[in-house]
This record gives sequence, structure tokens and C-alpha cells, in this order.
Amino acid sequence: MSNYKELVDQHKDRFINELFELLRIPSVSADPKYKEDVLRMAAAVAASLKQAGAENVEVCPTPGYPIVYGEKIVDASLPTVLVYGHYDVQPADPIDLWSSPPFEPVIKDGKIYARGSCDDKGQMFMHVKAFELMMQSGALPCNIKFMIEGEEEVGSSNLDAFLAANRERLKADCVLVSDTSMIANDIPSITTGLRGLSYVEVEVTGPNRDLHSGVYGGGVANPVNVLCEMIASLKDGNKKITIPGFYADVIELGADERRLIAAAPFDEKEYMRELNIGAVEGETGYTTVERTSVRPTLDVNGIWGGYTGEGAKTVLPSKAYAKISMRLVPNQDPDKITELFKTHFESIAPASVKVEVRPHHGGHPAVTPVDSVEYQAAALAMEQTFGKKPVPARGGGSIPIVASFERILGLKTVLMGFGLDTDDIHSPNEHYGVFNFLKGIETIPYFHAHYAALKKRS
Repeated sequence: MSNYKELVDQHKDRFINELFELLRIPSVSADPKYKEDVLRMAAAVAASLKQAGAENVEVCPTPGYPIVYGEKIVDASLPTVLVYGHYDVQPADPIDLWSSPPFEPVIKDGKIYARGSCDDKGQMFMHVKAFELMMQSGALPCNIKFMIEGEEEVGSSNLDAFLAANRERLKADCVLVSDTSMIANDIPSITTGLRGLSYVEVEVTGPNRDLHSGVYGGGVANPVNVLCEMIASLKDGNKKITIPGFYADVIELGADERRLIAAAPFDEKEYMRELNIGAVEGETGYTTVERTSVRPTLDVNGIWGGYTGEGAKTVLPSKAYAKISMRLVPNQDPDKITELFKTHFESIAPASVKVEVRPHHGGHPAVTPVDSVEYQAAALAMEQTFGKKPVPARGGGSIPIVASFERILGLKTVLMGFGLDTDDIHSPNEHYGVFNFLKGIETIPYFHAHYAALKKRS
């Protein structure tokens, strides 16, 4: 087996420069003004796959942004790994909170600062470069297929149809994804579960136009006030969500499962210090790690209405809006939760306002068994490059496609991410450690080697 650490060291400057070229493309899928940039990014991903040695590379159209496909089939008798990633990124707003321009990557303190550096361009590109090294070494132990999409950050609404229409082309033995994090650089971990998601936007309408707050204030409902009161009522004093039926399908963890979660290293004081907060907060009766991984949540992601410009304007607004996300745990169905939210939110609205709930996107939760061949291959690979066994850990985020892979393609997914929770994905100053980027490229080839060996014995 090749010494991939030496190979990565030889090519690291080129790998970083090539990643920088991708990070300079503002492939923001949520904002139509970046449409041409998103398409340019898809073409750049396709070019990188071809350069690395992939065959049958295609930019596949969808009703939204295209999916980039490529493959290398070395031997039909070998197992096939389907590598999934995404090339779209979150909006960079608020721009003024970035310490450097979001689409002009820079390295500071050993970290690559740019939108998409960790989520998911940096982690996706690790697989392309690892594949390139395996090809150059003549040591490709598995068949590899790549499927890199451009709509993950807006819900992957066209991916299920693509999977269903391309079952034969996407036939594989497992899916490999790097879009998650580790506990720390000296505590490698593998994500064994993800929460699902229900995302909605709500609109509250009061009077038929903005009003003078001096003339009408006190006599007409203020939609911003009403919206805040409605949102506040969605949790009780114990931070438990008050939507009727919300917890009906939640399976409570047993004592053994909770002990396993508690065994993972976590320093709550360091957690608070890093976030500059005076205390943690969440559902009564659960630890911070449990609250952020195995319990459902409801959070306001944005709220606006009325006058928000410079100076003062004494206006009583006609409308108020909020975007709300609910993270879901195994057995919770996103469509059911969305409907429960809609019914409840409309029921608690006072007669003085009208309410509209608009569902955006969602995804099912997913769990990966730790006794699977896929998990074992990932664990052996990380132990080989980090020098210690990785810790199994449940993640708090959502990758809806993981459930789709199992439902549509019948494939289990291994979530071997190399980011850190402190990488500020979705936030200003997103970054990704140079160490993490290079360590991922070094580790991925060993996953393929161990997976091929384990599959042969199974």
C-alpha cells in the first residue's frame, strides 16, 4: 500500500491552490443572482474529476442545478463506493462580519478562511485528490463513482428523482460522505447518526398597510409583536416544544445509550468559552451533547418586519416574517412535523392577524450501525492515520440525502467527516484547517483499501 502521507506532503501546495480556485467561485444556490457562478462551479468540479482520472464524467441537468457524475470502474468483481458531496454553498451574509472577503480564500493560523472551505468544497475536494493519488499510484482497490450535487444547501429537491432515474448507473455497495465533523483533531470521530429537518417560513399580516405608530399604536395589532409572542409560546419553561404531537414518535434513549454519549470527550467550560457565552441552555433533563445530537429542536433562523434601516421611523408594520427550523430525531417524519407545526401555528394566531405557513424543505433522520463493514473500514482508516481509534458520535446536523440513499438505492452511508464544530460553517468566517484538509486526503485511500479487504472476507 502506498505511503499516502508522503504523497500528500509532495503535492500539498498544489492541492491547496486548486482548492482555492474552487473557493473563489461564489456558488450560492439559494440566491438566483449567483446562477452563472453555480453552473461555473459544476463545470469546475467536472474538470477536476477528469483531471484526476475519472471516466464518463458528465454534468447532468436537473430542473434545478446540475449533478456532476464521474466514475472509475477497475474491476466488476471489486466493491463499488459511491462518493457523495456538494459544490453549492450557503450565502455569505452578513458580509461585514467576515474578517476577510468570503470568496477570496486566505490561510490564517493554519486555517483556510472562505465560504465553503469546510462545507462542503474542502471536504468534497479531499475525495477528488485522494482518488487522484490512488490513480497515480496504481492502487485503486475499489470501483469509485462520484455524485456531486449543487442544491444541498437548499434542500436537494431534485436529488431523489435523479437517484430513482439513475439506479443502475449509481449501483454501488455503500456511500461515502465527508460533510460532517470530528470531535477534535486529536480525538477523531465518525458520525453515526444525523438529525432530520423541517424548515418553514411564516408570515403574519395585520393591517392592510404600514401605519403611524403614534396614531394607531395601542389600537391595532402589531404583527411583529404578535409573531414574537407566538414564537415564544412554542416552548415551555423547560424548553420543551409545545406543538401537540411533536414528540409522539420520539424514542427515548436508554441508560446504556446515554452512557455511551456521555463517554465521548466534551468540555462544557471550553464550549462556553469558545462561544463567549455565560451559560448553556436547552431542554431540561438532558446534557448539552444530548440536546445537540439526539433530541429534537425548534429554532428561529431569521426574523424581520417593519423598518430596519438607519435612523428612526415610527411605523407599525403590516407584516412580519420568520424562518424556523426543527431538527428531528429517528422515527420523526419531516412531513408530519411540518403539518403539525402548520396546524398549531395557525391555531394560536389571534383574530387580529392572518397567518401563512410556507414549508421550505426537510429531510429524514438517519443512523449508521457501528458494526457495519462501512463503519469498520472508516474506523481502521482513521486509526491508521490519526494513531488512535475514532469515537462513534451522533451528529446534530442534517444531510437529508443519507435517508434517500437507503430508501431509493438501498445503500448504507458512512459519514467520515474531517471538519470541526468550531469551523463556523453557515456563519461568517467559515474556515477549514489545513491539517484537516490534508489529513482527509491521506485517510480516504485507506478507507477504500480496508473496505475492499473487509468486503472480500465478508
